[in-house]
Amino acid sequence: MALLSAPVDTAPIGWLQIANLPRLARRHPLVFLGGGLLTLLITMALLAPLYAGDPVNMDPFKRLQPPSAEMWFGSDNLGRDVFARTVFGARISLMVGLMSAASAAIGGLLIGVIAGYNRGVDSIVMRFLDGLMAIPTSLLAIALISLTGAGVDILIVAITIPSIPSVTRLVRSVVLSVRTRAYVEAALCGGARLPKVLWRHILPSTIPPLMVQSANVCASAILTEAGLSFLGVGVPTEIPSWGNMIASSSLYLPVAPLTVFAPGICLTATVLAVNLFSDGLRDLFDPRSKGRR
Repeated sequence: MALLSAPVDTAPIGWLQIANLPRLARRHPLVFLGGGLLTLLITMALLAPLYAGDPVNMDPFKRLQPPSAEMWFGSDNLGRDVFARTVFGARISLMVGLMSAASAAIGGLLIGVIAGYNRGVDSIVMRFLDGLMAIPTSLLAIALISLTGAGVDILIVAITIPSIPSVTRLVRSVVLSVRTRAYVEAALCGGARLPKVLWRHILPSTIPPLMVQSANVCASAILTEAGLSFLGVGVPTEIPSWGNMIASSSLYLPVAPLTVFAPGICLTATVLAVNLFSDGLRDLFDPRSKGRR
């Protein structure tokens, strides 16, 4: 009966060390570096109305102005404050990235657990997901937007749908591995109901790889949103977004370089922060990966 209470050996390591933050930071600096930069970006985006000014106000008499005390990054070709638009653009990118990652994680987790534990469902669902993976995200977004019109919610849906198969495959592989463990079989033989076994023994094993994969989906979603907005099929042009800011200001790069460099640098820093956080989580949950790189 001792096997019934055996802990999941793939459970997240390091959570019991949260109280010892300095030691944890030395062992896993990427988690703190990426997480700290992400926290800073999210805080700046949330507090944007308090300090960033109006991102949509246009002043034709202040077109393509250099940086000043009034407009820290200067103005664009329509006289709008580049700093305000850059800060408010972070809201769009972070919201699309986080919402897409959360939606893909929830959908992939539910489908992956069911497919991994039910062979009949597995053969049907995985073939459907194989076909779904063949659909490019950009083409799906363009098709949805052409049918429903541009919008942030439609963009999140278009990014989430192609991301679910990769998450599902990951969760399914973990479930297939864990379901054959001795403590899972002992729990079932001891009379434990399947939902309880899934909740207590199998689901916790999927959380660490799911968090790492979700961070990768978030970074990919941010880049996809910027690319689609740059092409004019993502966020509507009246909403500040790093992608459409770069697109609308690319012709004025020699005259006002900050109109392109400001959103471009912020986009790079955000994706870099998410990738660093993802790598740090991988090292945190699997210390052996640090030695293999």
